[in-house]
Amino acid sequence: MKSSSTLYDVPGPRARRHNRLLALAFLLALGALVWWVVSSLAAKNQLEWEKWRPFFADGRAWETYLLPGLENTLIAAALAMAIALPLGALFGIARLSDHRWVRLPAGVVVEFFRAVPVLILMLFANAAYSEFTDVGPDSRPLYAVVTGLVLYNASVLAEIVRAGILALPKGQGEAAMAIGLRKGQVMRSVLLPQSVTAMLPAIVSQLVVIVKDTALGGALLGFSELLASVRPMSANYGANTIASFTVVAVLFVILNFALTSFASWLERRLRQGRRSTGAVVTADAVDDLAVPGDRLDKP
Repeated sequence: MKSSSTLYDVPGPRARRHNRLLALAFLLALGALVWWVVSSLAAKNQLEWEKWRPFFADGRAWETYLLPGLENTLIAAALAMAIALPLGALFGIARLSDHRWVRLPAGVVVEFFRAVPVLILMLFANAAYSEFTDVGPDSRPLYAVVTGLVLYNASVLAEIVRAGILALPKGQGEAAMAIGLRKGQVMRSVLLPQSVTAMLPAIVSQLVVIVKDTALGGALLGFSELLASVRPMSANYGANTIASFTVVAVLFVILNFALTSFASWLERRLRQGRRSTGAVVTADAVDDLAVPGDRLDKP
């Protein structure tokens, strides 16, 4: 007798055979694609050792191009994250305010910057720093990249925070207000801590977007980030563009994988901490917390 789950029936012999055929066809297609890519690269002499040697046998490629570019990418991404996270939380909470003079301007700011492409924000920021500030041309690309990333991603994070708080059962806030907490205390002590775990995957996805979008500054603003190191590196090492792009892509994958792995570890810790906070309040403790003159043993 076939068993079933709440989502789907367990496949029978015919369905399993069909799934195996589909999996085999997919593996064959994937193998054919890999063979075509490798053969095409070999035909263009892109797999020669001389094009890959600088990354494995010559430390100057790392010291001159890759590591400085990686450092600038990390600096820009870290600054954007450090500013966008609290700013996004602030605007997300402001959009939930009971006061129209707080809620409406916050909504206009969030919707505007969420609708403008991040590249345009970087270009506008670069022009603004050039016209209205004393920021030098060497530092201006970094300032413009960070500004564009903050404006766009803070608005997206604001919507993530707002959605995470609204996803909680209404009884959470109502119960907290019933015991005398003000709305600010409810938000700070009850709603935000509970919604952080639910919001964490979406927040991490947006942080990964921040890391990748630093490459836009290298493409149009001359910011010396990781991807921008490909052109000078390829020019100095015999037109090894494919090899350079491959190494840079692997570095981005490692960087984002480390970020998502840390977030997964943090999410597990938060969930475990929430399950482990099962302290029991005794009658004596409640009696000690009672207002003087209103003790529980008072007749």
